[in-house]
Amino acid sequence: MDGFQNNIPELLLLLFVVITFLQSGLDKVFDWNGNLSWLKQHFANSIFRNTVPMLLFVITCMELAAGIASLLGGIQLVISGDYAVAQAGAILAALSLLMLLLGQRVAKDYEGAKTIVIYFIPTMILVMLLQY
Repeated sequence: MDGFQNNIPELLLLLFVVITFLQSGLDKVFDWNGNLSWLKQHFANSIFRNTVPMLLFVITCMELAAGIASLLGGIQLVISGDYAVAQAGAILAALSLLMLLLGQRVAKDYEGAKTIVIYFIPTMILVMLLQY
């Protein structure tokens, strides 16, 4: 139980990542066509217009991997105090957000890009906490 008491900030941030990325990834899985349709329109006038299905697949895999690794990493942190899997989940989450940020910037959706930054800040705090 020491892994819980000594790592409350990390565990709360991991829970944030789990909720954010599992929900988003699962939404893409269960509403693939709706997401694909919206994204094709969103990127219609960008360099990504011909690669939307592949990019949606990649970001879906990244989000699911970030969420699952963060969930397993949180469990591992509590049980053994080891943070390797949690660290991988946090890094996957940060990379996913950078991919999303690039997409928003390329699509010239600057308001959407600002929203990504709101998620990026706590994710980077988590990455830093898990470095020590």
